[in-house]
Amino acid sequence: MSLLESERQLQAVLSNATVAIFLMDERQHCAYMNRAAEELTGFTLSEVLARDCPLHDVIHHKRPDGSHFPLEECPIDRAFPTNDREQGEEVFVHKDGSLYPVAFTASPIRDKEAQVIGTIIEVRDIREEKAAQERQRLLINELNHRVKNTLATVQSIAAQSFRTLSDREPLEVFNSRLLALSRAHTILTDENWESASLLLLIESTIEPFGRPRFTLKGPDQRLTTKFTVTLAMVLHELAVNASKHGSLSVSDGRVDITWSIEDAQLHFEWVEVNGPKVSPPQYAGFGSRLIRRQFAMEFNAEVNMSFKQAGLVCMVDVRLPSFTDQFHLGQYLPALNEVGRDT
Repeated sequence: MSLLESERQLQAVLSNATVAIFLMDERQHCAYMNRAAEELTGFTLSEVLARDCPLHDVIHHKRPDGSHFPLEECPIDRAFPTNDREQGEEVFVHKDGSLYPVAFTASPIRDKEAQVIGTIIEVRDIREEKAAQERQRLLINELNHRVKNTLATVQSIAAQSFRTLSDREPLEVFNSRLLALSRAHTILTDENWESASLLLLIESTIEPFGRPRFTLKGPDQRLTTKFTVTLAMVLHELAVNASKHGSLSVSDGRVDITWSIEDAQLHFEWVEVNGPKVSPPQYAGFGSRLIRRQFAMEFNAEVNMSFKQAGLVCMVDVRLPSFTDQFHLGQYLPALNEVGRDT
């Protein structure tokens, strides 16, 4: 294949590419921009070349607040002097003066002696992505608000239902479970209901019971939403039991929580230390049923609860659920937006 034919093919590829591509020389002036780049910026290549200045001063000279953005602070142009690839998100200035967000990759161009002679920049318009993220954020916040209101309503109903009881403990236990559920919900809301940190979940759940009385050891791991909520309730029930009957019911008692993960298999241990002598309960309460039945059946977990001399030891082996089939709010946004228009 001749050099001329190779150049023609390269030009055809660049001209038909959907991503905007810019080539900058050693002065950081634009030497080439494809058709997608012209459509993105509103400038033609001839207009940019006629400016005879760094490309930054044509399309990237303003910050999101409209203030001046100096060339020496530009991460895109940094790829040339640092001789390294740069990636990220920035705000460009259109020919009409409007600002718009983009994702970029800037890579140095080297000659046959490996000397940097310019920069190639790939740019993608992310306006629609940012708008979708904002719609999702607003939707999640609205759902969070409604769920919190629902939990508050349930709490009020419970208070009215239990008001005739002289013993306030049942109401306190019920409210503590609602609060544990609410804390798990808050963690997921902060993560856009996509996943949650195992370490953050454990720390958030045990915090009301006195964080210094717990020792934690294990790697962090992202959890699916459903597993997060159920595990939060399991941890809460273990902590409540420890505070009433186990190691947290005495001044020098503590709980050691350790876990390991290998090939998506979670091994979790809850070990109470320096607690009073305990024995198996005569009947299975809510917490015991939640851990031994619901959690075990829902996630095919192997649960072993042993009542040792110094306190309860609970060991769980479970394969962490995959994110593949997890509910993702984003897939329902189009339908939810349509519903919003009709109401």
